[in-house]
Amino acid sequence: MSILPDKSGYEHGGADRVRADAAARNIQIEIVERPATASLEEAATLLGIQPSAIVKSLVVKRHDGTFLFALIPSDRQISWAKLRAVVGVNKLQLPDAAVAIAATGYERGTITPFGSTTAWPVFADSRIVDSHVVGQRIALGAGERGYSAWVHADDLIRGFDAIVAEISDPSARDR
Repeated sequence: MSILPDKSGYEHGGADRVRADAAARNIQIEIVERPATASLEEAATLLGIQPSAIVKSLVVKRHDGTFLFALIPSDRQISWAKLRAVVGVNKLQLPDAAVAIAATGYERGTITPFGSTTAWPVFADSRIVDSHVVGQRIALGAGERGYSAWVHADDLIRGFDAIVAEISDPSARDR
């Protein structure tokens, strides 16, 4: 199976890349099929977890054209000011969909640092590890639509040598 984007730009074999990268990093991961949902709350209920245990993997573009991953609990939103301060830059942005695919090999909604076509640095919000007991699993993108990857939060941080910092704010609906 090819792991390169086809002519439409969408990834094939993304979950296989995720599995291979996790194995290379000696991280146990479980990829499970899941149906589409209409909301974060519905997804959390379906997975049997709190919304905060679903982690968004955002690819973020720096002004110099390089990228990074920002891992944010799904019940929160990225804090651009906090992330800029941690990264030490004045400008960051979310790239458009085509640029996100080119940077990671994954389309939006499936992005994960596991198996990315380039190993960009990973910045994780402190709540990913602070709000979970050691060994607690979190769910994140699995490289393909219709799948979630389960991983222990502490293993994810260790395996990517992630920088852990407060880089999120309460979601707009929670203010």
